[in-house]
Amino acid sequence: MIEAILLMLVMGTLLGFGLAVSGEVFYVKPDERFEKVLNLLPGYNCGACGYPGCQGMAEGLLSGEVTAVSQCKPSNAQQRTDISSYINENPGPDGKLLVVKP
Repeated sequence: MIEAILLMLVMGTLLGFGLAVSGEVFYVKPDERFEKVLNLLPGYNCGACGYPGCQGMAEGLLSGEVTAVSQCKPSNAQQRTDISSYINENPGPDGKLLVVKP
């Protein structure tokens, strides 16, 4: 019985240590522009852009899949200009600038 408890403690410690190390080694830094772009979108989550909501549209814009903010139908001209200028002026985590049309 004691051997089983000790075995479980050792295994738990090793697995916990392995998870902690892998969490540091494989950490992916999130794109800091995501929240700003998401807040600039209208927030209707209507899906008219072809994505499952504003979060999907923001991810598409920042990944380069979407090249024009006009794909977001409910946004107005000012929102489109603000989003495109923000993305065009702020590089991503890899240092690359995207070109997005309003």
